[in-house]
Amino acid sequence: MEKIKGGVTAAKGFFAAHTAAGIKYQGRDDMALLYSEVPAEVAGTFTQNVVKAAPVKWDQQVVKESPYAQAVVVNAGIANACTGEEGMRYCKQTADQAAEVLKIPANAVLVASTGVIGMQLPMDRLRAGIQVMAPQLEDTPSAGTAAAQAIMTTDTHKKEVAVTFMADGKEVTVGGMSKGSGMIHPNMCTMLAFITTDLSISKELLQEALSQVVADTYNMISVDGDTSTNDTCLVLANGMAGNEKITEKNEAYEAFVEALFEVNRSLAKMMAGDGEGATALFEVKVIHANTKKEAVTLAKSVVTSSLTKAAIYGHDANWGRILCALGYAGVAFDPEKVDLYFESVNGSLKIIEDGVATGYSEKEATQILTADAVTAICDMKQGAAEATAWGCDLTYDYVKINADYRS
Repeated sequence: MEKIKGGVTAAKGFFAAHTAAGIKYQGRDDMALLYSEVPAEVAGTFTQNVVKAAPVKWDQQVVKESPYAQAVVVNAGIANACTGEEGMRYCKQTADQAAEVLKIPANAVLVASTGVIGMQLPMDRLRAGIQVMAPQLEDTPSAGTAAAQAIMTTDTHKKEVAVTFMADGKEVTVGGMSKGSGMIHPNMCTMLAFITTDLSISKELLQEALSQVVADTYNMISVDGDTSTNDTCLVLANGMAGNEKITEKNEAYEAFVEALFEVNRSLAKMMAGDGEGATALFEVKVIHANTKKEAVTLAKSVVTSSLTKAAIYGHDANWGRILCALGYAGVAFDPEKVDLYFESVNGSLKIIEDGVATGYSEKEATQILTADAVTAICDMKQGAAEATAWGCDLTYDYVKINADYRS
């Protein structure tokens, strides 16, 4: 597997376009269109929030019932959530408009929205945006990058990645883009993520691979503990790489799962590190836990601790907060056996051993914690299971951004 430049247009046969439709934002792109020149198998994972946005319901139906998908229309600024029957009609109108200009069936069009909850979409602008984008579709790297920028809300930078691997002697590409900065505490995936691949694979195995990967990537990040109404992760596979279609879990399938994991892990970490107001990516590794489930629970407990996140912002090695977060996670362990390390590009330091401080240098610890990415390693000394979660520090700017989000 090799990481390459690009995103959603890296795989063969995928095109992207973007435009400034004025959905909510002014003077910036706020719509993106993805298109496969041939029908593609589609899989998806969606928010577990009981309150689901209209686009989530539409896409769930497409993934479940449509024979294939061929396009995705995305808007930023308005979430089309808590919008009733009108919101669902707008999803259909969006799909109908894209179907008309692209000459594909409406049930092959996926839709996604992100932004303010409770506002209705300005459909005249959205329809006009689709008409503008369709003739501008390109399969260039720059088109994919521009699409990744167009779907941002409070994100500070675009998020895209692509990799290649070999299957049956054919080069296969997996690329993706995502957006997400706040309201990130997933119970499936987080915010919006779109993955494209030219692999030929059955719909059933595509869904199984995505569901498997999501559990260890998007489901392991948190910015603020809020699960979005719009969380959506979609993957389209159009088969243009020319490999023999994967219908069983063979070597090619395992290679795909590895590539899919790398793409989604990279996007997940970008989202965690770009949390609203964040200054640092905060990674928590739990090792030597009894079970994978317990390791996941412990890692998430630490990465979502507001007190710990505030300490990371202050470059303060306040290890008691981490031990405390482990303790209220609901997992049985012996606190007098736990070791804790802090790591970053600035070094590595053992902070506690067997539940007590090591006599570490506060100056050295602070230096480690000043890096843009910081890792806390919690050694439970129980078993062989491990898990990694990603989050970010908690800053003054997070409150400022979310105190005035709708204006």
